Amino acid sequence: MTDAAAHDFIARWSGTAASELATAQSFVIDLCTLLGVDKPHATPAQDYMFERPITFTHGDGSTSSGRIDCYRRGRFVLEAKKLKAAATARSFDDGLLRARSQGENYARALPASEGRPPFVLVVDVGTVIEVYAEFSQSGGTYTPYPDPRSHRLPLADLAKPEVRERLRRIWEEPESLDPARISAQVTREVAALLARLAKSLESPAAKTGRDGTGNYTSNTAQTQYQQAQEAPEIVANFLTRCLFSMFAEDVELLPKGAFLGLLQTHRNNPATLRQMLRTLWADMDRGGFSPALAQDVLHFNGKLFKGAAEDGYSLLLTPEQIDLLIEAARANWREVEPAIFGTLLERALDPAERHALGAHYTPRAYVERLVLPTVIEPLRAAWSDAQASALVLAHEAAALEDKARDAKLAEARAEVQKFLHQLCATRVLDPACGSANFLYVTLEHLKRLEGEVVNQLEALGHTQDQLGFEGETVTLQQLRGIELSERAAALAELVLWIGYLQWHIRSRGRASVAEPVVHNYGNIECRDAVLAWDAQEVAYDGAGRLQSRWDGSTFKTHPVTGEPVPDEAAQVPQWRYLGARKAGWPQADFIVGNPPFIGAASMRAALGDGYVQALRGAWPDVPESADFVMFWWHHAAQQVAAGAVQRMGLITTNSLRQTFNRRVVQAALDAGTHLHMAVPDHPWVDAANGAAVRIAMTVLAAGSGEGRLQTVTAEQAGEFGEMTVALDEQQGLIHADLRVGADVAGAKPLQSNERLTFRGVTLMGSGFWVAPDDPLIGTEPAALKPLRNGRDLTDSPRGVYAIDFFGQTQESARTQFPAAYQRVLEGVKPERDQSQRASYREKWWLFAEPRPDMRQALHGLPRFIATPMTAKHRTFQFLPEGVLPDQGLIAFATSDAFHLGVLSSIVHLQWAAVQGGTLEDRPRYNNSRCFETFPFPAEDTPHRARIAQLAEQIDAHRKRVLTQDGLTLTGLYNVLAALREGRTLSAKEKAIHAQGLAGVLRELHDELDAAVLAAYGLPAQADTGAILAHLVQLNAQRTAEEAPGRVRWLRPAFQNPQNSPQNQELPALDGQTPEADFDCKKSLSKQEQSPWPATLPEQVRAVADALASSPVPLTLPAIEARFKGRGPWKKGLPTLLQTLEALGRAQPVAMESGPAWRG
Repeated sequence: MTDAAAHDFIARWSGTAASELATAQSFVIDLCTLLGVDKPHATPAQDYMFERPITFTHGDGSTSSGRIDCYRRGRFVLEAKKLKAAATARSFDDGLLRARSQGENYARALPASEGRPPFVLVVDVGTVIEVYAEFSQSGGTYTPYPDPRSHRLPLADLAKPEVRERLRRIWEEPESLDPARISAQVTREVAALLARLAKSLESPAAKTGRDGTGNYTSNTAQTQYQQAQEAPEIVANFLTRCLFSMFAEDVELLPKGAFLGLLQTHRNNPATLRQMLRTLWADMDRGGFSPALAQDVLHFNGKLFKGAAEDGYSLLLTPEQIDLLIEAARANWREVEPAIFGTLLERALDPAERHALGAHYTPRAYVERLVLPTVIEPLRAAWSDAQASALVLAHEAAALEDKARDAKLAEARAEVQKFLHQLCATRVLDPACGSANFLYVTLEHLKRLEGEVVNQLEALGHTQDQLGFEGETVTLQQLRGIELSERAAALAELVLWIGYLQWHIRSRGRASVAEPVVHNYGNIECRDAVLAWDAQEVAYDGAGRLQSRWDGSTFKTHPVTGEPVPDEAAQVPQWRYLGARKAGWPQADFIVGNPPFIGAASMRAALGDGYVQALRGAWPDVPESADFVMFWWHHAAQQVAAGAVQRMGLITTNSLRQTFNRRVVQAALDAGTHLHMAVPDHPWVDAANGAAVRIAMTVLAAGSGEGRLQTVTAEQAGEFGEMTVALDEQQGLIHADLRVGADVAGAKPLQSNERLTFRGVTLMGSGFWVAPDDPLIGTEPAALKPLRNGRDLTDSPRGVYAIDFFGQTQESARTQFPAAYQRVLEGVKPERDQSQRASYREKWWLFAEPRPDMRQALHGLPRFIATPMTAKHRTFQFLPEGVLPDQGLIAFATSDAFHLGVLSSIVHLQWAAVQGGTLEDRPRYNNSRCFETFPFPAEDTPHRARIAQLAEQIDAHRKRVLTQDGLTLTGLYNVLAALREGRTLSAKEKAIHAQGLAGVLRELHDELDAAVLAAYGLPAQADTGAILAHLVQLNAQRTAEEAPGRVRWLRPAFQNPQNSPQNQELPALDGQTPEADFDCKKSLSKQEQSPWPATLPEQVRAVADALASSPVPLTLPAIEARFKGRGPWKKGLPTLLQTLEALGRAQPVAMESGPAWRG
């Protein structure tokens, strides 16, 4: 790969005039020789070859074939063209656009087993190589690499060794060119250095003010360190100024090596360095001559360098601390990744989170997974329309002469400029921006798109001088953020400015940076995003006493029990929020971000009673059971529904699908919005501490429509510990439970099922527990009840009891059961005294939630059904009368084995799996959704006796085999799952299979499933979709029946004892899933005509949409028949279709009736 060989290659291929087919393969072979890489060769695997066959599968089920000019699996798709020699702005040639679109289509059509290559190469043989990349390899848009200004490699550039090396890496190691990989290690190393420095500045050792020789420095230095210890923000601000200075010198906004030179020169004289830094930063704030550098500096402006007169503006460092700054300054700040730098720096500067610095950060690909569909995809769709419009006009210009041609080209440029104006006026808001990683990733993609638009303008004849960038370039002013933390808000501005200047200098060069370098746009607002108030004051009770609460984290040892109990002396004040109201948000076109995760049950402990009370009062339409993040989701959804925002995309916990959060989503869908994209369960990394969590992603758009539901199918640890995920995608109407298909989330609660299911008791106090060998069982047995939780059912039962004073007053409990009473007095009361709930404090001897309704429903039953609220396998079983279920169990107040059989069947298990939620990766049973909406078969079904018989047999079989030591219900059903999957059992599983007679259990369950399916009129082979669709239909039918009072009570003697009507006969259902009555030809013949749009971009979109929505290819007459209008609009259709072909939005198809196109 020598320079001489490169010059020979350039000379041989420059100006080649031969045809594409005759030259492309020879060009690639010679290029491989130049790069020193293997040449394409045919293999059975077809993994590196010319003319790689490819099959396209279309929406109507048909297929078509194509051939990739050159393909290397996992590396690239290469498409070659030979443009006309006279292809100029005045003689426009869209050949490279066609090649790029074709290459991207080929990449997406590759078999899923091969994956999508990270690069698409477009070659104009003998002239230029264009490079496009998509490193997530998940089907996103291939964008110019490394950026729109330098992705085109003229043939002469192959004389440069760095260009040849870039191409060699595309051939051999494409992952090494991923900017995220390149910058990740640099960023982590820099953040680690800064954490060491921040720790030293805030540590007690630093406060002694020792110098490099171990001697104490002046009292002034000691005072300085004490101030730093007392105010970590001083350290954060000082380091932020240092960091920006390091970046500025590496991109030559400061003289090269200026900041590093100051550190090295004055390393042994910290006091001088302190003054030099103060002088330099003050000079950077105003611009002009800087005595610290003895030369001029740019006018940086902004907030970063304000306040030079303040004591903490420049800190007095030790030589060892200066060494850490020197080491950090030597890093390549051009390569620091802003998308993760802010997160790591925030941890470095926060003493409470510094331990997490080595933990994982949120991978850029995760952020892009939300940013792209929320913000970038709609903008790229609009750009595609504008670009197509411009190309239509450019094609028309090619047929004209002189002034007429110039005027038409001017129209084409005007279409592009119109979009550029739209792009540069687009506003994006992150209402919980943290250190701005979402905003930075958005910024980078906006700048990439801007670069492509500018390239198109140049291709249409504009020069840089003519582009008039003043007011027509993407700036940070378009990106708005709200952040509660002052430190994070300051870091957000730093991250955005570093990212913006990195991109600006990389794409336009250092000379293009105008003064002032940094602007104080005020686009990051430091405030609460969901609650505003006029004043905040400490709360007092009616007697004038200060209201406070336990701080939630301080414990003391109980003097008698020795157990940790809340320390009542550790109090924090309660606050009142005066004039509390909804917080407003800045105007935006798109909202994207990652609001804080606090569960509804934890909000009072985390935020305080006063805040939560004010928040609930300000947002009455957000259910009280909803998580904190849902206030952001609801506010953003309201903006979308009102038409103020085009799309919103937010991260939430994966509990979004559960009932308490799902209500917020359903309300938004009912208000006229739809889910454009959703990922129900995805790995994530907590920004503060690096912990792995599970989240959901949702993108909401206005109007009705289908969306993309993405499901994680595989997760694999990446190089830096992040999880690389594989996704499966479904297209369809996404419901509030983040599913496509039958609208299970829309099922209504049935009266027939009401008052029969309950969550068990909540004890709240370890003093209630009684071990199986406790003497209290013998002395005061009447005060005790056997207690069962979920693990008692799924694993080995503990045999514990609970002291249950339900129905007793404090006096009667103490009189009748003094020993049990003393246990509760000492083991429960101290904790209850700190509770914010008056009922918990005042009735401390009773369970926190004694469930009187459940006790009433279970009274008189010899047994009842129970299932764990959260469990790997959903099972139901009978428990005997007298057993007390705790909050980990759901109790069903019925002793009927028919009900047990239906609940245990595949029909109910499928329904519960969709209606319920998850805790981590375990299904969670929500009785209000899983049971109360579930339509049981008719009571008089002929299969009733058989279902009850099989349920009794399953219950008895399990109870019998589980008496053996070591055998658990979870282990037994693990084996049952393995049998159904058909996988080979391990030695341990074989032992469980033999002990538990798992084969018998499987047979019993299979027979039960068949009997229950038959009771519903469903075939034994019914799949999940058919079962759910049938149940949704049946739920709607039962709801309609119940409206006039015809209720099919499950337990009429209890539910409706005074007026129990006879069960009505269930109308017959055939078990068939409702299907749309769709006749393709009939649909086409009755297609309504739409008015022909007025503007060219709208016309482009209308034709593209017509092709995309048609199940069959459309001929030109068929396309014309879709529209109506006056004027010669039909004459322009061929050119418009030709342009859509060039952009990959239409594919020509040869039909007997003539040429046709599909979307």
